[in-house]
Amino acid sequence: MHHPVEIVEVAPRDGFQSIAAPIPTKAKIEIIEGLIDAGLRRLEIGSFVSPRAVPQMADMPDIARHFRSDSRARLSVLVPNAKGAEMAMTHGLREIVYVFSVSEAHNQNNVRQSVQQSIDGLANVVSAISNEPDFRLRVDLATAFDCPFDGAVPFDAVRAAIERVTDLAPACEIALCDTTGRATPFAVQERMRAVQRLAVPPSCTWAFHGHDTYGMGVANAFAAYQAGIGVLDVAAAGLGGCPFAPGATGNTATEDLVYAFLNSGISTGIDLVSLLLVADRIAAIPDAKVASHLRNVPRAAMQERMRQP
Repeated sequence: MHHPVEIVEVAPRDGFQSIAAPIPTKAKIEIIEGLIDAGLRRLEIGSFVSPRAVPQMADMPDIARHFRSDSRARLSVLVPNAKGAEMAMTHGLREIVYVFSVSEAHNQNNVRQSVQQSIDGLANVVSAISNEPDFRLRVDLATAFDCPFDGAVPFDAVRAAIERVTDLAPACEIALCDTTGRATPFAVQERMRAVQRLAVPPSCTWAFHGHDTYGMGVANAFAAYQAGIGVLDVAAAGLGGCPFAPGATGNTATEDLVYAFLNSGISTGIDLVSLLLVADRIAAIPDAKVASHLRNVPRAAMQERMRQP
């Protein structure tokens, strides 16, 4: 029996920030619009971070202003601290994402903080949004399977991180992230089942964020789905990755996963032909590192396959 699936598009944040040269704001907005028109109903559209730290996100206020009254999709932004959360609220956005690593080594390399400092930062974010009852918070646990510096991450470390998160934010969505892309489908399925057995508040929900560095992106997403996870992160054209995880250059491509679900009889609500056109535009951005398989298949052959019973 299939359960519903929500595809979360992260190219406009996780993907765009991997490109050094500024992408014109107009182009970013048009790509986000194209993704929504293709049927994406959850998108991470950027981040309220210091422009000095991530120059690519300097135009976040302009993008937020454009989508301020848009009700076609759930739009979220990544924030590094309470100030970022307050900026999101000021610009009319109602969903934020906060990220820290399970691994101390990766957290230090990624955000220059200890895990405890990041937990303290989460507490400040939760306090900042505490008077906003309709506000949604998601917490991404980076290196929830593997660390590029320390190797395999033990489940006890993941469990400890989840306990600390749910103590502070019992109604959040928690995403386990395969930051390096080194997880296997068996490991993903086992770990996603394990977290669902934890004694967390019933209002806590789960998501999976994978990379395709080792060609396991779609298989790992399917493994998470088969483990009962209904929220899966992807990036159109497979754009992006973690600059502090050597070799992890590509997220799982949205079009690859949508094709897999569609041919398994599982509806995503996404129009694949329209999505591929947006993915083509993303892939054409100068210096974009992409990792899509479906984009390399002749379109006529792909569309013929989709017409077959």
